[in-house]
Amino acid sequence: MSIFVSEPGRPVGTRLPEVYRGRRVDDVSELTESHPINPSRSEATDAEFQQAAHSGRQDRAVAEYGAAAADMPRTERPYLPVSSFCSQALYSVSASATVSEALSSMDEHGVNHLVVMSENNVAGVVELRWLLEWLHEHQVNAMSQSLLHIELPAFLTASPETDAHQLARLMLAHRLNAALVIDANGAPAGIVSSTDYLRLYASSGRQEGAI
Repeated sequence: MSIFVSEPGRPVGTRLPEVYRGRRVDDVSELTESHPINPSRSEATDAEFQQAAHSGRQDRAVAEYGAAAADMPRTERPYLPVSSFCSQALYSVSASATVSEALSSMDEHGVNHLVVMSENNVAGVVELRWLLEWLHEHQVNAMSQSLLHIELPAFLTASPETDAHQLARLMLAHRLNAALVIDANGAPAGIVSSTDYLRLYASSGRQEGAI
């Protein structure tokens, strides 16, 4: 149930964690300073999740935690999987798309995040605020610039079983407003944003008020 951060980079090929696609990333599950990255080799990856995915251990863990905390508000449960409240409405854009096309797609679908795809591979995640900041810094012909020629920001990836409390701490630590949820087959399964956390806690507040 580890959390990974992929380094900034151009959307060429896949930028998913090695556990899914054989690419180098850092496991940032613990809030400790990461070691220097050696680009000549791959780093250790989420062996715990791989074992759990094949043994069904995470299913038992979810069931046990769920039974023990069934009467607790979701935000106060010791274990809260991100799959229980993440948004499954994902929208993507090709890496060859322009900044203008990415912004138009966000506006059309009413979203603040897009998954950037390169030949059916996840090549990055872009946020509306990041795109607007990039436009402000590169004003000349910026709207017509292809995403292929832009160094996209770092992004977090997590599994559906990742603890939402832990993910929230890592999002704050890395100053990222969203994390991409990846299933056991290496496919995008949802996205967790700061807005989802706000909705979760707002919903809990309304329930407490009603009680």
